[in-house]
Amino acid sequence: MVDFGGWDMPVQYSGIIEEHNAVRTSVGVFDVSHMGEIEIRGPEAARLTDFVTTNAVAKLKTGQAHYSGLLYDHGGFVDDILVHKVADDHYFLCVNASNQDKDFEHIRVQNRFDAVVDFSSDRYAQLAIQGPQARATVQKLTPVDLSGIKYYWFADGEVCGIPARIAHTGYTGEDGFELYVAPAEAQRIWNELMQAGAEFGIKPCGLGARNTLRLEAKMALYGHEIDASISPLEADLNWIVKLDKGDFVGRDALLKQKEAGLTRKLVGFEMCGRGIGRDGYEVLLDGAPAGWVTSGSPGPTVGRNIGLCYLPIDKAQPGQAIQIMIRNQPVDAVTVETPFYKRAK
Repeated sequence: MVDFGGWDMPVQYSGIIEEHNAVRTSVGVFDVSHMGEIEIRGPEAARLTDFVTTNAVAKLKTGQAHYSGLLYDHGGFVDDILVHKVADDHYFLCVNASNQDKDFEHIRVQNRFDAVVDFSSDRYAQLAIQGPQARATVQKLTPVDLSGIKYYWFADGEVCGIPARIAHTGYTGEDGFELYVAPAEAQRIWNELMQAGAEFGIKPCGLGARNTLRLEAKMALYGHEIDASISPLEADLNWIVKLDKGDFVGRDALLKQKEAGLTRKLVGFEMCGRGIGRDGYEVLLDGAPAGWVTSGSPGPTVGRNIGLCYLPIDKAQPGQAIQIMIRNQPVDAVTVETPFYKRAK
């Protein structure tokens, strides 16, 4: 157990590799109740949500979700979030645990619309069931037809006889569902999920496997790939930025950055020499400091030591020889295509 954003969180239950492999090949369950929830309601809920996020809220249909960013005026990240459209006048945001108070305050300050911003984290626990057998596991516990929920859509129904928001989303690169339920019921539902998944060899999973899974799938982690000093364009997240949708917080800064040209960009690498390029390690080009590692670890599924780093824009493409300083020694690595792992559909 470790402190994570003020929460006691498990790093591992049975072992990181065992948990990682369970998610890739069968099913694993994560208690991610530390994640924050913010709800935006009212006649102009859509306008406020659109103004404070980078993606195009107007394109969301009821029951649909998308990945997005909250930005400062200068274009750096306040947080990366999931936006769910519950109704025309109700949006449900899932935000990072350590950022939830900051996110709420940021949205509240920007609220010049006919909308109410509600900090609702205390009302939700969240369980993430991920892997090829995730649907079969959850389906045993709900009358909702999970095959009818498309990827990045959600449904409000019941799980284990209590109200639940069932979202076809996840942070592992695998298929899966995230359940939002009343905290008082979370332990019972966890136990019932473990029973329902027993025939598939379900494993409880901790932060360690969550990190290796999301890294193989090249999913950003706040405080590593993204933070207040980094824009979505630099983080290779252009696809969540809709500059043509109208005004939003940070848009002017992103337009200026785009016009001036990026100076750095996030890129994947794999180690050629012995060692693991860990977060914060210096990256060298031809022996000179040129960037830094944002995340790095062994990739259990891909069988290589992998990572992500920032490099000057002209060097941030696959096939670039780099060195990573590991214990004061430069170790050879090479930039590669990402994601490192992509599940077969």
